[in-house]
Amino acid sequence: MATIDGRPAQYGISLKQLRELMEHRGREGVAKITDFGGVQEICKKLYTSPSEGLSGSHTDLEHRRETFGSNTIPPKPPKTFLQLVWEALQDVTLIILEIAALVSLGLSFYHPADEPAFDDDEAKHGWIEGLAILISVIVVVIVTAFNDYTKERQFRGLQNRIEGEHKFSVIRQGEVKLISVGDIVVGDICQIKYGDLLPADGILIQSNDLKVDESSLTGESDHVKKGEAFDPMVLSGTHVMEGSGKMCVTAVGVNSQAGIIFTLLGAAVDEQEQEIKKQRKGDEETVTGNSHMAGGVGVGATVPSHYDGAAEEAKEEKPKETHAEDHKKEKSVLQAKLTKLAIQIGYAGSTIAVLTVLILVVQFCIAKFVLEPNPWKSVYINEFVRHLIIGVTVLVVAVPEGLPLAVTLSLAYSVKKMMKDNNLVRHLDACETMGNATAICSDKTGTLTTNRMTVVQSYICEVLSKQIPKFSSIPENVSELMLQAIAVNCAYTSRVMAPEDPSELPKQVGNKTECSLLGFVQNLGKNYQTIRDDIPEEMFTRVYTFNSVRKSMSTVIPRQGGGYRLFTKGASEIVLKKCAFIYGSGGHLEKFTREMQDRLVRNVIEPMACDGLRTISIAYRDFVPGKAEINQVHYDNDVNWEDEDYIVNNLTAICVVGIEDPVRPEVPDAIRKCQRAGITVRMVTGDNINTARSIATKCGIVKPGEDYLILEGKEFNRRIRDSHGDVQQHLLDKVWPKLRVLARSSPTDKYTLVKGIIDSKLSEQREVVAVTGDGTNDGPALKKADVGFAMGIAGTDVAKEASDIILTDDNFSSIVKAVMWGRNVYDSIAKFLQFQLTVNVVAVIVAFIGACAVQDSPLKAVQMLWVNLIMDTLASLALATEMPTPDLLLRKPYGRTKPLISRTMMKNILGQGIYQLGVVFSLLFAGDKLLDIPNGRGAYLPTEHFTVIFNTFVMMTLFNEINARKIHGQRNVFEGFFTNPIFYSIWLGTVLAQVVIIQFGGAAFSTHALTLEQWLWCLFFGFGTLLWGQLVTTIPTRKIPKILSWGRGHPEEYTEAIHLGEEGKYDSDPDKKPRAGQILWIRGLTRLQTQVIGGELQERLIPVPYSKSSTDQAMQCTFRGAGLSEHKFL
Repeated sequence: MATIDGRPAQYGISLKQLRELMEHRGREGVAKITDFGGVQEICKKLYTSPSEGLSGSHTDLEHRRETFGSNTIPPKPPKTFLQLVWEALQDVTLIILEIAALVSLGLSFYHPADEPAFDDDEAKHGWIEGLAILISVIVVVIVTAFNDYTKERQFRGLQNRIEGEHKFSVIRQGEVKLISVGDIVVGDICQIKYGDLLPADGILIQSNDLKVDESSLTGESDHVKKGEAFDPMVLSGTHVMEGSGKMCVTAVGVNSQAGIIFTLLGAAVDEQEQEIKKQRKGDEETVTGNSHMAGGVGVGATVPSHYDGAAEEAKEEKPKETHAEDHKKEKSVLQAKLTKLAIQIGYAGSTIAVLTVLILVVQFCIAKFVLEPNPWKSVYINEFVRHLIIGVTVLVVAVPEGLPLAVTLSLAYSVKKMMKDNNLVRHLDACETMGNATAICSDKTGTLTTNRMTVVQSYICEVLSKQIPKFSSIPENVSELMLQAIAVNCAYTSRVMAPEDPSELPKQVGNKTECSLLGFVQNLGKNYQTIRDDIPEEMFTRVYTFNSVRKSMSTVIPRQGGGYRLFTKGASEIVLKKCAFIYGSGGHLEKFTREMQDRLVRNVIEPMACDGLRTISIAYRDFVPGKAEINQVHYDNDVNWEDEDYIVNNLTAICVVGIEDPVRPEVPDAIRKCQRAGITVRMVTGDNINTARSIATKCGIVKPGEDYLILEGKEFNRRIRDSHGDVQQHLLDKVWPKLRVLARSSPTDKYTLVKGIIDSKLSEQREVVAVTGDGTNDGPALKKADVGFAMGIAGTDVAKEASDIILTDDNFSSIVKAVMWGRNVYDSIAKFLQFQLTVNVVAVIVAFIGACAVQDSPLKAVQMLWVNLIMDTLASLALATEMPTPDLLLRKPYGRTKPLISRTMMKNILGQGIYQLGVVFSLLFAGDKLLDIPNGRGAYLPTEHFTVIFNTFVMMTLFNEINARKIHGQRNVFEGFFTNPIFYSIWLGTVLAQVVIIQFGGAAFSTHALTLEQWLWCLFFGFGTLLWGQLVTTIPTRKIPKILSWGRGHPEEYTEAIHLGEEGKYDSDPDKKPRAGQILWIRGLTRLQTQVIGGELQERLIPVPYSKSSTDQAMQCTFRGAGLSEHKFL
């Protein structure tokens, strides 16, 4: 018989049986488990131990993966390079250019016998322009496809990084280990606790007050109570909202219940795609010409939520009934502004392109058929095609298709660099939104403080110690109670471990407050583990786990001599209010009167809090069946443990401890930087108001003499709610501007504050709010925030799922770095826009005026495509990779409504435009005389005259790229030039490429080789842009009318624009179709929007532990979209 690590290779239970087992719920599940002989028997059949777990040997783990599958759901393969090439070819403007170039190519070889031929040279080179345009289009397509391919790989890398970050506690070889969720196998014993996102299906071995949110699978929002006796089945993708426990993994990956559903969803989406392709084959281009949205409304569920762009786009693809994630869709400030700007540029470009073609055609017709009545000749078709090519090329140059690339490059580059600054970006738009942040609502513990907690003061038997007391000085009856209360009533997942290096501090694992109490036990010279060994978790009668409402934790254990003992620990003022007795001097039991309570708060708790200490009280209560002492309670029948108010009451106080959590040394400086950058920092904490005030003062959040508010949660609610208990915005608006600290607050208070600040219209710019959170209940506030930061170390999985950025070091100073990177992204886009629009304005006006004045464009189609492709692509790469500088934190945030193109930028665009147009038109009309070269106007072959114009234009553009590096009116445009090797490498590379094109481009690029003198003239005019830039900088910005600032965008407008695109695509109602003139721009915008937020939508199967959207909703969407019924699958 085959064996694996000394045990039989054949398991006692099959994959099919386990899958069937996990399909049952509640009592049915209990019955099914009983049929297998109970949980312990199932563990035996899977060759695992509930206490020791798996051996962890490589052979055993691999065999389990072969038999039961691995804990991953394979994604769909990425699109191939050829598929991306095909998608790039779908661009409407490129299609028109391709057709026109082919017609031009065909006509160049068509010479009717009855018509006079053009001169030999012209006939010989007539085909070159058509071929050159075709080659240029092919290059554009390949570059676009390559960019998409690179982008896809980058985001797959990010996806893998986030998957690798998700770890889970399992027991192997009797030790608790943190392993990647992808490494979990069937038979693993997992420890589950409050805040976890379950990575696999399993059955409970032991649980304490466990409640699970199964809405991601069932759609039911109520929390489901779980327990071995009544509902032991726990499923992957569900959230632990309360309690703790231990489970045996029974199904992973595609074999888990969520995995089965997602596999079916994948099949449904595939069917849906086939149907959509059939239905839309004929009308795809007529509506939007955009292939990447063909997945329809249902694809949202099959996209990993951490695959940034996909997650965001999936939300946008949902039908209008699901408003839950609307906020995230609307929130990107940059997207809103870019969308509006692209529409404005698009309309202007279209108008000029159409006018150019009309003028050229009308002029040609007048010249050929009115002034000199000539008969129609078929070769004239070639002229019309040439005019069309010029018009389409003007359109290609006018539309800033390099903008999405600049945005994508800037975001991708920033995200990669931000990882080194301890910011793991989950949603790309959060990166740029952070640059607009005006307010940060931060937690205290772990973010502003080190989260390395230590008990530094204690109050035991009326003795206040400002250092660790000697164990022998504590009365024996109290010391034993205190040790047991701490060891038992701290989660067993919390441990203090000896450091590997003796010179280091002990390692704290689990809840840091509990670790400080366990450390206190060790400092008293005692071992908490021996107590835990005597009282294992299996002996617990009941656990009331900590949550934000209770602000305490209680554990009930059997009492020696019969009955039960309850231990409670929690926030001092809350626990002490439930105490009726206290151990006084010498360990004597005393009644705890109201007067004593007030004195204890005044003399012990408040001084501790004013020192910045967190105070925790420890108490107990005995339930006895026989005669009860004064502080015990007698019971006849069994105790009703569900009546928590009765159980956790009339307690006996054992001690109060003061826990120090020092402020991180770098935090005060980070907060100063935020304040200097125009960002208001607020602290939102569950701690006592005195502790909060002390820490806020140390951090610099509040300063003596300033007019600010520090409120407790109760007072905050009293001020912002009306007589009916409803939050009123006008009342909130009176509180939040001065509020700096919110103490003793609940997650609901945090959410209310964040929502109130975001919704407020007090300031013209509107607030952009960032929030930090680590707890499960922080989810709503993190989702509501413009940017949600979750703690990578202390944060629960639920908080991480709700966040946009994960702080891998839990440090507030990393948020400041995120602000810097966000502002850098915003400025990078603005730099590119300043450069791009100058190129566009000049190229389009030159083509238009040239068409009117000399019946031809001074810049030929191939030359404009070169300028468009190389300048766009390379300039976006050069300007999007500038590193952030500390100067970025010296200005105020832009806010929601500040225009993307400021008056300073518009001054630079118009100033440079005037200079470049002046130079180009001077050369066009007088260049032949100035440089003593033949006049090139009206000539068909490449001429020195027009080559000088083309070369001068490119040189001016290249030198203006250096000007474009500064957008706030700085004079030194070379500052930081050599710190960005990408910029100067691209700049020099472009210059060399231009030299090759001019000297060797010939007929293909419509160029004529230039002499050294002519080159010096071109360089002179190019360098002149730098000198002209200095003159433009001296013009006061305030003299520029505000109307000239472009790109004011509100998220609401952005949303409407996208809805417009959706309606055009999905609505059958003819009245809701967009106007014809908008269709092209909606197509472009949807693509722009997609690229802004991180890559084309990839329909793929989702690794279940990371699902953010409701599976139930997503399934309904998919089934509706595919025209399938749910029962067909389920």
